[in-house]
Amino acid sequence: MGSYLFSIVLTVHVIVGLSVIGLVLMQHGKGADAGAAFGGGGGGSAGSLFGSSGSANFLSRTTAILAAVFFVTSLGLTFLSNSAGAPASSIMEGAVPAPVPAVESGASGEVQDGGSNAQSIPK
Repeated sequence: MGSYLFSIVLTVHVIVGLSVIGLVLMQHGKGADAGAAFGGGGGGSAGSLFGSSGSANFLSRTTAILAAVFFVTSLGLTFLSNSAGAPASSIMEGAVPAPVPAVESGASGEVQDGGSNAQSIPK
């Protein structure tokens, strides 16, 4: 049940996130209105900059609603991922130590150097 619910919430989360991105990209920027108000857009008046902006349009309301849904699904995913199953474990708990190779010794008790020239190097 938990995995099924997690998958549903994750799917809704991704769809809502992509929808918010699309809606934000479709909206008209506020900077364009401010530039037009100061004479950059062909005859705007300074009064329009400080005047009432009117009620929020459909895109901004929909963006706000989807942002709230995105926030709720984020919290839901956090809750579902933390409450699911086994407690967190360390990666070192299942580690198996590597075997250490035995050092071979010669008849005189000295360690054989395996054909290296370490003894002939001056100190």
